[in-house]
Amino acid sequence: MKRTFADFLSHYGTLLGLLLLCAYFSVVTYSEQSPTGAGAATGLAPVIRKQLGATGRVLIVGRDQPEDVAFVRRLEQELSASGIRLAGVVTGEPRQAREALQKLAAAGEKLDIIAGTTVAASWLVFADLKIDFPTLGSPTVLAPRSYRWPNFLKSENLLNIANQIAVIAIVAIGMTLVIITGGIDLSVGSLIALAAVLTARFIRDWAGGTQASVGGMILACVVAIVLCGVAGAVCGGLITQFGIPPFIVTLALMLVASGSAYLLAGGQSIYQIPDSFVWLGRGADLFNLPNAVVLLLILYVLAHILMSRMRLGRYLYAVGGNREAARLSGVPVERVLLFAYVASGLLAGLGGVIMASQLKSGSATYGNMYELYVIAAVVVGGTSLSGGEGRMFGTLTGAFTIAVIQNGMNLTNVESYTQKVVLGLVILGAVLIDKARQRR
Repeated sequence: MKRTFADFLSHYGTLLGLLLLCAYFSVVTYSEQSPTGAGAATGLAPVIRKQLGATGRVLIVGRDQPEDVAFVRRLEQELSASGIRLAGVVTGEPRQAREALQKLAAAGEKLDIIAGTTVAASWLVFADLKIDFPTLGSPTVLAPRSYRWPNFLKSENLLNIANQIAVIAIVAIGMTLVIITGGIDLSVGSLIALAAVLTARFIRDWAGGTQASVGGMILACVVAIVLCGVAGAVCGGLITQFGIPPFIVTLALMLVASGSAYLLAGGQSIYQIPDSFVWLGRGADLFNLPNAVVLLLILYVLAHILMSRMRLGRYLYAVGGNREAARLSGVPVERVLLFAYVASGLLAGLGGVIMASQLKSGSATYGNMYELYVIAAVVVGGTSLSGGEGRMFGTLTGAFTIAVIQNGMNLTNVESYTQKVVLGLVILGAVLIDKARQRR
């Protein structure tokens, strides 16, 4: 029984920890919620129809903000389709709402309902309507009904977590391959910056800048990713052919890539990029999921198939478990190692392209400290730093664990310095668990 429980924790401990974190932050962020946007209007419209029936007049109010404008437009459509007469529509400030009420009062018109967002309905201009505007009658001020729900579990927050972790999680796939072989890659953060700068510069200088075509942007992205893959191949070649420790080689490449990014960018951000370039980083086409998250999920499925169903995956584990035994068993150790570092470089390049798309620019400051977050995601996900052990979905869970911790602490107003302490303790705890598991 004890062995079964230990095996369960070994395979699903990280996922269990993630679920517990989600439950904790759901509890501590449980609070009153005020519906906004078009959805709030859809919920309020039946209440107005039930109260008014086929008669009465309604004034719709909201602030001049995207969510309030969406609320006002949807409610206007819903009520007009029901045949309810609208006394007016206001999107702006309390002053404009007062002017609308004054016009209605001067015309001697009656008003039955003032419908607005939670904020607009609380404006002081509606506090003493009977005294300030007696000719309007006794209008009722209605707003969407509030409800209690965790801020952490709001759909926009969950999508924000997924979108923010996309780059780290994608780069972590390559890092997992490298660490499973017993190596390390410190260059991924700098390669992210280099890829972002290369992509932005190619678009600006060779693809037409802000008028670049889709083909030109795709070509720029591909070239940047391939160049990062070449950098990974150089690392792999130096490690396999000259026996230089991966730590030293990738540390050197980290400095070279970072310096090259600054030189290519001239120390400034490159922002002459078409608006359509943000499609990959900010767009959402499939089930309203961010495109970067969809790509992330596809890559993890492919990586899982590689590691669990293909010969190359078994070779990667064999090289990390015992390199000499793998060589004697006929495993092409050098080619396997080269593949791991090339894959890490390519995925770091892809991460840089996604970041450039998210921020619609390229800068040498992108990816700063990302190598540490990527390694943390891999280690927290259960991959052994000694090599030979690890799972792709464990890495994905580790990446989301780090994202949930950061997001949850932001929602609970934990200062950034404390967040670093917590994240460091989480990484240390993951390494200690790994060592305890190896001794067992």
